[in-house]
Amino acid sequence: MDRHTKAMQILAEGTVIPATPLALKEDGSFDEAVQRRLIRYYLQAGSGGIATAVHSTQFEIRLPGIDLFERVISIVSQEVDKFEKQTGKTVVKICGVCGEKTQALSEAETAKKHGFDAVLLSPGGLNGLSERDMLERTRAVAKIMPVIGFYLQTAVGGRVFSYDYWAKLAETENVVAIKCASFNRYTTLDVVRAVALSSRADRIALYTGNDDNIIADLLTTYRFCHNGVITEKGFCGGLLGHWSVWTHKVCEIFDAIRSGSCELSEMLTLGAQITDCNSAVFDTANNFRGCIAGIHEVLRRQGLMECTRCLDPDEKLSPHQAQEIDRVCSSYPHLLDDGFVKAFLQADGCLS
Repeated sequence: MDRHTKAMQILAEGTVIPATPLALKEDGSFDEAVQRRLIRYYLQAGSGGIATAVHSTQFEIRLPGIDLFERVISIVSQEVDKFEKQTGKTVVKICGVCGEKTQALSEAETAKKHGFDAVLLSPGGLNGLSERDMLERTRAVAKIMPVIGFYLQTAVGGRVFSYDYWAKLAETENVVAIKCASFNRYTTLDVVRAVALSSRADRIALYTGNDDNIIADLLTTYRFCHNGVITEKGFCGGLLGHWSVWTHKVCEIFDAIRSGSCELSEMLTLGAQITDCNSAVFDTANNFRGCIAGIHEVLRRQGLMECTRCLDPDEKLSPHQAQEIDRVCSSYPHLLDDGFVKAFLQADGCLS
């Protein structure tokens, strides 16, 4: 079995995929050394996949004058390749793709050139396109690369799609997975039902992107009755911004869910605690304004990032967000991986 086939098998079976952030210096310039270190951390922590050039990586990496898209994805691919050579493991490489059809096709070609396995096709910023246009865009990109469909929450630039849209997307050849990050139970059900009742149900993996409901999504078996036939479908993994922090602990929890070694009531309690942590990191009190800076702040405190700087200098921690992060870190120490990070940084040559 070749490497790409193995990667697609891992994606289909379900795994932990952190949506990785962008490392900058205080002056706003790109910090390649820290970016590489972050990817090594995610790999050593046990991630089965890496997603880059996504929302948490900052969509602005594509803007003229910044021009970091290809540089960042090439670095991620290189670090994954090194890890695979050293360990013999296979890691799924996922690249975010944005923009209208022409841009999306160009980005997909670039991702293919750098050895990515699939693209996460973002709907962000395309609210003026019809659902038919969006489906045509997906079909065009799917001719180049395997596609992961994406339900992006409205608070960060997404839109609401109809059930019919997801039903048609599920029937699209080379759509291999869907990430549902609508942060909404009703629209999440639309996606799961559309996939479950499609003719390609066994060829589409469902990934939760609902950072507010991670554990419940992973624990739930969705069951539908259609024309007297019972069909089941569930989320097999997660592709999450929240999983870019405390990732080693994330992998432990995911493994416990997969093995069935967890007490259901305890796991649901843990899920509520994780949601509370996410509320602080993602800055839900301010409608997610400090979401990316919150991720950076957690990683900065651990020594994995140098600062919280974003490409937009106005994108920063909200008032009282740091105190909220203090609160959840103090309340839920069992969800942190500070000890693992310290050992990783020592082994990586960052601590004496």
